[in-house]
Amino acid sequence: MNAVFPGSFDPVTSGHMDVLTRASHMFEQVTVTVMHNARKQGHHLFSLDERLDILREATAALPNVRVDSFGGLLVDYVAQQERSVIVRGLRAVSDYEYELQIAHLNRQIGEVETVFIMAATQWSFVSSSMVKEIASYGGQIHEMVPPASEAALRRKFAEMYATKAGEAG
Repeated sequence: MNAVFPGSFDPVTSGHMDVLTRASHMFEQVTVTVMHNARKQGHHLFSLDERLDILREATAALPNVRVDSFGGLLVDYVAQQERSVIVRGLRAVSDYEYELQIAHLNRQIGEVETVFIMAATQWSFVSSSMVKEIASYGGQIHEMVPPASEAALRRKFAEMYATKAGEAG
């Protein structure tokens, strides 16, 4: 059985990697899919290509994981890829309530099952948005993200600050 693990991954965190690694032990192949939405253009720190590159580097040691992207309904992507399961990570009850609604809709419109994997306790508080905020102030994030994400965040914020300094001077 094959699965799809969708998300925006802006950037991928240690929580994402925990769920993905565990899913890779449960399924023959897992496709990590960066979902992109034209209405959300400009709302991500990293471009689609950057997110794909970060994920490829972060998942290089997982032989049955591949990285892809898609813009549209997830159930359409799952059908095109001949996958049978959607994997979603959960951190807290609030995630479950939201994800449950989506799982029911996906099953209704696409006859696709969703498997929920609880993030390990140590990652239950980590989100991409929190990691980006900490990194923007130069804070320590090395335990919250894989090395590929940490390096990309450091580069991105260094570029942004250099650009702002050049504009101010």
